[in-house]
Parts: sequence; structure tokens; C-alpha cells
Amino acid sequence: MSRDAIWTVPNILTIVRILLTPLFVVAYVGENFNLAWILFLVAGLTDAFDGFLARVWDQRTQLGAVLDPLADKALLVTSFICLAAKGWIPFWFTVLVVSRDLIIVGGLAVLNFLGVDVRNRIRPIGISKFNTAAQIVLVVAVMIHRTFGIGYGYMLGTLVAVTALSTTLSGIAYVRRGFQLFSEQAEG
Repeated sequence: MSRDAIWTVPNILTIVRILLTPLFVVAYVGENFNLAWILFLVAGLTDAFDGFLARVWDQRTQLGAVLDPLADKALLVTSFICLAAKGWIPFWFTVLVVSRDLIIVGGLAVLNFLGVDVRNRIRPIGISKFNTAAQIVLVVAVMIHRTFGIGYGYMLGTLVAVTALSTTLSGIAYVRRGFQLFSEQAEG
């Protein structure tokens, strides 16, 4: 499969996830929470399947490498802002999630500007993958809790704490990697 291919199944799934993000917002703002959490769940599933299919079918592409993390950020950041706007998750937590993503994206832009080949030198790390999964689980759990009134006891608080910790740790790991690449670029 050509790394320049565009219309692969994984890329189509990623594009579907991007298109589901504004639909999620419309459903959420319109207080059609059943539809909103279903759209979010479907978008989350496309995230799992696109990466799996790209590996299994050897359909990794340059476009997918750019679009996939962008689609993740768009969906999750939008979701956290929506949930915080309703007071369903703590505001500080949303600031943490959004700030981490802005710092990572900004750092990648600076490194790219400085000539670092970020596409080939920075790969998703285990804590970041865990963090993305935790964020998806948290959004679905909050949406189900608020839509159906299902009480989770301390589980939601625990999910927020675990996700906040993984957000912080993954942010620190990426910042450290960014400074390492910056130092290598300055020395080279």
C-alpha cells in the first residue's frame, strides 16, 4: 500500500470521526443526549478500528498519520468543553485536557518549524494511548450517567482522577521528548 494513498478504509473511518464531531456538538447543544453519547461512542469505535485496520491491512498512510491524531483531539477537546459547559465534569479538568493538547500541538509545530522530522521521530507512547482510552471511557460514562441517571457511586470521581493523572503524565512525557528532540536539533 502506498504511503500516499488517501481512500483507504482506515482513512475513511478517520474522516467519519471528524464528521461525527460537529454532529455530536449539535446533538449535545440541542440536549439530545441519547444521540450525543451514541455519536461519541461510534466515533470512539472508529478510532479503535482505524488504527487496527491500518496495521492489519498494512494501510498506514501519511494522510492517516496526520488526520488520526487531529480527529482524536477534535473529538475529545470538543467533548470535554461540552461536558464542562454543562457542569458535568470539573472545569479545572477540562482546562488540563485542553492545555495538554495545545502544548503538544504547539510543541510539534515549533519542532517542525525548526526542521525536526516530527512525523517520523515522535510516536504515540503507551501512557498516551491509555490516556486517550481513559478520556473516551470517561466521556461515555458521564454521558450515560447524565442521560439515563445511572449512578456510578465513586466511579466517576475515580475516572476523573485516573484520567487527570494519565493526562498529566502523558503531557510530561511528550514535553520531555520534545525538549530532547530540540536539544538534538540544536547540537546537530
